Amino acid sequence: MKFLEKIIYAEVLMMVMVIWVVPICYGHGDHPGWLDARATFYGDINGGETQQGACGYGDLHKQGYGLETAALSTALFNNGSTCGACYELKCVNSPQWCVPGIIKITATNFCPPDYSKTTDIWCNPPQRDFDLSQKMYLKIAKYKAGVVPVKYRRVPCTKTGGVKFETKGNPHFLMVLPYNIGGAGDVRALQVKGTKTAWIKMQKNWGQIWNTGVVLTGQCLSFRVTLSDGMTKDFINVTTPSWSCGQTFDGRINF
Repeated sequence: MKFLEKIIYAEVLMMVMVIWVVPICYGHGDHPGWLDARATFYGDINGGETQQGACGYGDLHKQGYGLETAALSTALFNNGSTCGACYELKCVNSPQWCVPGIIKITATNFCPPDYSKTTDIWCNPPQRDFDLSQKMYLKIAKYKAGVVPVKYRRVPCTKTGGVKFETKGNPHFLMVLPYNIGGAGDVRALQVKGTKTAWIKMQKNWGQIWNTGVVLTGQCLSFRVTLSDGMTKDFINVTTPSWSCGQTFDGRINF
């Protein structure tokens, strides 16, 4: 009887292992997290027209993003909340135009809709479109195609060095742009603290630029950053007491 019980137990164990392993093998080949979208491109091969933009970033080369970037359509941009998020893309279902491979990009701009057009409305709602830098587009598709179907998925951002904080505005209306952010990449809440204050909630201004009307001159500034996945980190005494607008400070740590 015990021998029969052992056989039944072994068979059940094998069934459980098959049920557990099969989805993993399937997921490796075609990850269930992949979603449908399209990819287009803008700017020239050197990244002309891809700098600056609706997220508030500046020189993307100096800020560490390079040309591994994309402008997102309305359906993906989320009023700028998605700025800084990272994605993987691959061209699919178009053998004539697809180039094998997967690219990883950071969302740094907005692809505005054009309601005057009735064709080629890739960035109009509810279309999901990644308007890539030309360099990145050519890694997954041929130039002549212009637009290709893709699969995409959110992935963690991998950045070198600490989170950076660029101060803008003026002493009475401080604006801060956090960038070079790892992990989820997109900031959902930002707080600032002077050496003489408690934590102060900053307001979203536009893109990933945040502001406060509290005067904090003459104090070292610390920042509390919360990402879209809820991960929060404190960056203590990032600035000197003599900080001024137009400077960039290294937070020294990252997500």
